[in-house]
Amino acid sequence: MGIYGQDWASYQPSEPDVSGLGFAFVKITEGLSYINSKWPAQRDHAKAHGLVWGGYHYPHMANAPRAEADYFLDQVAWRPGDLVVLDWEGYDDANQGVPRAHQAAYKEAWLRYVKRRLPYNPVGMYANLDYWRNVDTTGYCCDFLWIATAGRAAGRPGIQADWLFHQYSDSGGVDRDYCHLGSTRELRTWALSFRPEPPTARYTEDDMLAFFTVPPNTDFDLPVEPAGTTSTPQGAARNGPAWVALAPQGADGQVTTALHQEGGNWSSPSRSGVTVSGSKHLIALPSDGSVDKVRIRSTVPLVGYVVGRQVA
Repeated sequence: MGIYGQDWASYQPSEPDVSGLGFAFVKITEGLSYINSKWPAQRDHAKAHGLVWGGYHYPHMANAPRAEADYFLDQVAWRPGDLVVLDWEGYDDANQGVPRAHQAAYKEAWLRYVKRRLPYNPVGMYANLDYWRNVDTTGYCCDFLWIATAGRAAGRPGIQADWLFHQYSDSGGVDRDYCHLGSTRELRTWALSFRPEPPTARYTEDDMLAFFTVPPNTDFDLPVEPAGTTSTPQGAARNGPAWVALAPQGADGQVTTALHQEGGNWSSPSRSGVTVSGSKHLIALPSDGSVDKVRIRSTVPLVGYVVGRQVA
C-alpha cells in the first residue's frame, strides 16, 4: 500500500508527466535571491490533476533562518492542505563552509518559525541519510519527515524514525518519491486535518422581522432580505438562518410558493397543503443572498411572518 510522487525544480518542464502520481513537491526558492520561475506553472499543473502539492526551500545556512523563511513563504499564497518543506542539505558551495552545528541550529529555527507563521499547514523536513544521522542532533522534523535513501526499494528507507515520504530514486532525471499512506485522498485528508475546526454558531432567539396577511386566490409577492451566513451578514445585519412562516385562517387549504432570484427568474412553483390544526408552513430563505421575493398563492386566507436569527 502507498502512493507515488515526484519533486520538481527548474530542471523539469512546467507541466511534467503526472501519470501514476498522487503528490508532487516543487522547489520555490533557494537562499535569499533565487526563485524557480517555473514553480507557479508546476504547482497549478499538479493541482489541476488532483495531486496533493507541496513547496520547498533550499537553504543557504550562513544566512539568518528567519530571513530565508520569510523570503520563501512570501512567494506563495498558501492554501489549506499545501505541504511546506525545508530541503535540509548542504553539499554546495554556499553551505560547505557552514559548521554542521550551525546547520543543525538553522534547521531547528527555520522549522519552528515557519510553523508559527503557518500553524494550519503541515510543515516538514527533507533530509538524506547523512544529514539525518550525522548532522541532526534532535530528531525534530516538525510535522513530517521526508527521507532520501536512493537505491533502496520504495517504502523501505532503512531508518527507525517515523517517516511519511521516501525519496527512493532519481532515475530518468527526476527525483521519485513514495508516501506510505494508502491513497491520495488519505494524504489530502491528513494535510487538511491541520485546519482548525470551524466555530459552532450560537444563535439568539428567533426574531420576528415582518408580519403580513395574504388574501386568498391572489398572487402575493413578498419582498425579502436574504438570510445570512455566520461570516457574511445579510438582511439588516442578520447572519443566521431566516424563514417565511405561513398559517391558514378559518379553513384548510393549498399554498403554492415560488422564489425569485434577484435580477433573474422565478423558481418552479412548490405546492403544499396547510391545515388550521397543523404546524406552520415554513419556507427557508437561502443563505447565498440570491432570493429577493417570495410569491405566495393560497386557496384560503393566510397570516404570515418572516423570522430570523443572529449569531450571539
